[in-house]
Parts: sequence; C-alpha cells; structure tokens
Amino acid sequence: MRPEDAAAALQWLAEMGADEIIGEEPVDRFAAAIAPPAPAMKPAAPVQVARPPIAASDDAASLAAACTSLDDIVATLQRFDACPLKKTATNLCFSDGNPAAHVMIVGEAPGRDEDIQGKPFVGRSGQLLDRMLAAIGLSRHAEEPEKSVFITNTIFWRPPGNRDPTESETMMCLPFVLRAIELQRPRVVLGVGKISSQRLLSTADGILKLRGKWREISAGSLTVPFLPTLHPAYLLRRPIEKRLAWRDLLSLRQALDAH
Repeated sequence: MRPEDAAAALQWLAEMGADEIIGEEPVDRFAAAIAPPAPAMKPAAPVQVARPPIAASDDAASLAAACTSLDDIVATLQRFDACPLKKTATNLCFSDGNPAAHVMIVGEAPGRDEDIQGKPFVGRSGQLLDRMLAAIGLSRHAEEPEKSVFITNTIFWRPPGNRDPTESETMMCLPFVLRAIELQRPRVVLGVGKISSQRLLSTADGILKLRGKWREISAGSLTVPFLPTLHPAYLLRRPIEKRLAWRDLLSLRQALDAH
C-alpha cells in the first residue's frame, strides 16, 4: 500500500469512529499489571505498609466538603485513590470552560480523547456539543459569564473500553460534583446524558423520559434549576433525535434570557 493510500484509509477509519488500534488476540492488561517483578540483584528493602485507599462514599463526602475552591477539588482528586478507574486512566479529567459561567454542564464520563487531554468533551461528542452551544450563543471559551459554560463530568476518569461507569464509581465522584456546583454557583445546570441526569436527580428513569423537563437539584446549601438533555454521543448515533436536543437548548436559552 502506498503511503498516501494508507493515510487516506486511516482518515476514513477515524471519521467512521474507529479511533483505537485493537490487536487480533486479546491481552489481559490487568494480569500484566500484577505480574511478579524480576528478582532483584540486591536485598529488597523492608516492605512498607501503605495506608489503605479511601473507599467509602462517606469519606469522599467529607473530603469534598473540605474543599473551598475548584482548585481544591482538583488537588484532592489528584490524591483520591478510592475510585478504581483512576488506576486504568491516563489523566484526571475534571473540568473545562469558564469557572464564572452562568451555565454548568455535567456530562457522563471521559472517553479516549478526554483521557489523553485531561479535559471533558474534546472528542467527536465534544465537537458536536460545542456546535450545539454555539447555536444558542454559548461557548466554553467565552470570557463573559453570561456567554460561557463550565463543563465537568459525573466521573473524572475514563472507564476501560468506554463502558458505562458503575453506580459505585459514580457515587464516589458525586460528592465532588455537588461540591463543584455549590462552589461555582451556576444559574442553571445542564445534565448531558442518562447517567449524569439519573445521579443528580436520584432516579432510575431513562433520559428520554427525563429530558426537556426542568427540575431542581440541591448541592449543599444551594438549589439550582436543572435541565436534562440527550448526550451528543447518542445524537451521533441517532441524528434524528437532534430535534429533541434542540428543543432542550431553546428551553435553556429562554431560561437564561428570562433572568
């Protein structure tokens, strides 16, 4: 194959969503990670007993409550080892956008591109989200709070294989999400996708039932209007549903203009 043909084939695969190289034979990465080390050439140092990782959501809640700024949350999450996803992820993916924004967006979980860059919604879904926001005059890059958004996720580390995070994984991160809402004090919160909407509303209802209906969520002493909508990844798979997301965005725009 000529180099230009190979480049064209790779570009086509990327456009079709095949953005990872997978071998013909499966590799158990967890088994490889726990393989015994090679024998040391000198006597090993005495084994130090490590402090057990924080594993309970109650501990996460107390840690989140102690944070007094968004920077504190990031610093705490860098040391937070309770969530098992941290062991398989490349980067912490906490936030992007303007911390002073009137609109806060809570997504689901980082994907491949987000894991690499350490920012939420930077892959294909993020590009669609940016276009959706631009259609109602909002941008993560805007300096004016009334024109900008602040973006975070329900989970701050990429689940292996982009699987859905488990309930226990999301509950470990939820106190930090709620504390971020309390500290950032947005005028409205947009829940993007099923998982973020279910966790923040404490419901098992599906996103098609939840979307488009204004609710309220509590974050500490703060009560904020909350609007669930469809995830851009879902819209990429089902473009026909973009009309529903557009109705939600118009509702968000109307709510912002009413204040």
